[in-house]
Amino acid sequence: MNNDLSIIILSAGKGSRMKSNLPKVLHKIANRSMIDMVIDQALELSPKNLCLVVADDFLNYQSLIEKNHQKYLTKNNLNIDFVVQDQRLGTAHAVSCAINYLKKKSPNLAKKILVLYGDTPLITSQTLKKMLVKLEDSSLCVLAFEDDEENSYGRLIVDDQGYLQEIVEFKDANALQRQINLCNSGVVAIAGQEIDRLISKVDNKNQAQEYYLTDIVAIAQKLGLKRSFIKTNNVEVLGVNSRAELANLEKIKQKQIRQNMLADGVTILAGKTVFFSFDTKISNDVIIHPNVVFGEGVEIESNVEIKSFCHIEGAKIHSGSVIGPFARIRPNTVIEQDVKIGNFVEIKKSQIKKGAKINHLSYIGDAEVGEQSNIGAGVITCNYDGYNKHQTIVGKEVFIGSNTALVAPLKIGDRSLVGAGSVITKNINHDDLAIARASQKNIELGAKTFHFNKSKK
Repeated sequence: MNNDLSIIILSAGKGSRMKSNLPKVLHKIANRSMIDMVIDQALELSPKNLCLVVADDFLNYQSLIEKNHQKYLTKNNLNIDFVVQDQRLGTAHAVSCAINYLKKKSPNLAKKILVLYGDTPLITSQTLKKMLVKLEDSSLCVLAFEDDEENSYGRLIVDDQGYLQEIVEFKDANALQRQINLCNSGVVAIAGQEIDRLISKVDNKNQAQEYYLTDIVAIAQKLGLKRSFIKTNNVEVLGVNSRAELANLEKIKQKQIRQNMLADGVTILAGKTVFFSFDTKISNDVIIHPNVVFGEGVEIESNVEIKSFCHIEGAKIHSGSVIGPFARIRPNTVIEQDVKIGNFVEIKKSQIKKGAKINHLSYIGDAEVGEQSNIGAGVITCNYDGYNKHQTIVGKEVFIGSNTALVAPLKIGDRSLVGAGSVITKNINHDDLAIARASQKNIELGAKTFHFNKSKK
């Protein structure tokens, strides 16, 4: 834990342009909410305090945020503090709310205060660490980026010697200042011993009549405090205010993940059609065909092939297995080595053991399929009785004939056979043959009689 660092994440914005009942920062990119992505990077810095400034309705989601980071919080004895900004009076006011809260917890603020935004999810801990290093010999450090395209970001005013003088918000900038391409990301690191003095001098004499955090730069200059800035690329500090911007960041994040996968030895045959989650783990020498989607919690070992149009979430797939095409692997599924899962097969909360085959048109749920067993086309486990889920256990080297219904709870012994078209409701012993279907009856000349009678009408 870094006892010299407190991190404040501003997350109280309404996000009205999202046209959503969900708080803006809870919208997801690569299946991770934006605020969780920012928190992930913040925790990489091992802060003493982590404080979210939120609107009052956000408190409904407090337990969800804490749950998403529970492992780290418990291990490091850290709490996430949620501070409500009752009135949205600007970014300086939001930071002031957090500072007042932190002072109540401990009168001595951390040596360094880092201010982040919950809707800039691509920020990285590597960049933030560089900002904190800058605070070793300055009172504040601003994260800036260069952008020659037209935008409405604040502009950094720098003197001829390269020293930061002030930040002018776009609304308050004149025509000449708006031509400056050095833009403010909003992210700032501030010396803890100076933050009270700086914030207290911020006023709302501007076009928006808000208390801008950016004003502390000019205030620091007047007080003779050293100001600094570092540059990053504009992608890292992109924010989200609309669904279109959210979609753009999803596109960027997916590209980043794909590039990392390729660098780690994963073959992706049509990158733009494959979608990953933030936590997808894939080893080298895995081949991924076009049009594959990975939900949360997927781990795939080496030498696995995922064919087209598969959807996989919450599953672990061991080496040598082949999945798809058109397969759905649902949460709490473990697929062991050298397993074949074929087209239009759905697996849910099941363990498929080494060498097993489920090649066609099957549903296997709440089940265990033993080593080297073969599940025929159209086989389903009837795992739900309308009230409860029940388990089906299939032993090793079992052959289940096509179009069979396995009614759980059920145990099928090793090396047993089940005839096609059966409805199995009773346990089967090792090495037994089970058939559960009506006997076939052939009617002599029945077809000829049928056609004759029909043709007379």
